[in-house]
Amino acid sequence: MNDALKQAIVFAAGKGMRMRPLTLTTPKPLIEVGGKAMLDWALDQLAKVGVTHTVVNASYLAQQIIDHVAPRQNPQVIISLEEGEPLETGGGIVHAFGHLKNSPFFAMNSDVICLDGATPMLTRLQQAWIPEKMDMLLLLCPTEKARGYHGVGDFFLEQDGALRMRRDEPRAPYVFTGSQILSPHLFENPPAEIFSLNLFYRALSYPETPMPRAYGLVHDGEWLHVGDVEALAQANEFFKNHTS
Repeated sequence: MNDALKQAIVFAAGKGMRMRPLTLTTPKPLIEVGGKAMLDWALDQLAKVGVTHTVVNASYLAQQIIDHVAPRQNPQVIISLEEGEPLETGGGIVHAFGHLKNSPFFAMNSDVICLDGATPMLTRLQQAWIPEKMDMLLLLCPTEKARGYHGVGDFFLEQDGALRMRRDEPRAPYVFTGSQILSPHLFENPPAEIFSLNLFYRALSYPETPMPRAYGLVHDGEWLHVGDVEALAQANEFFKNHTS
């Protein structure tokens, strides 16, 4: 394992509005899918590939997140507490930067379930990561294979693996899974205190905008989008009929 990729951040600060009423009392990352909290699906993926240092950001019902990860040793978890309004994904990374080494890191959403294919998905990402060439490497799922997802896709892939975000097209062949590798230099001059990583993704559609060197890798396993109560029921039904 490359030492530069033994660190990660997992996003767990959102309010989970579309998952109400469940999220009125439980933060979305702690809702169970397949008998395990969604946050633990992400943390277990990181542990599997040797990540030893993980930051989890927390804001909404933060104490529950703090208590949940406290016993974990693999990976070691540090909480980045966002008091007041959540800082979104980009702002959350900037806020947590003091807990990360100045080297590339995994970044994962905690409200989706991504299951390995033939090789652990994060191993595949790491193997495809070329720091001299890339600022970001996103794991993508073919849109038509995404379970619980009813959108029209996010990205196109060029022949060399470079990403282009859907602009005026009615559909795109790939949806972002929520797992990626990011270069720290993306956050050296943040555009605002609160901002989403979507700011970088949207730049891929506008050639006049300075673009990150963004690439994609197609996931070879299952991906379950758990965006609302209906999708949660579908995901739990999936696990009743399949083994991970």
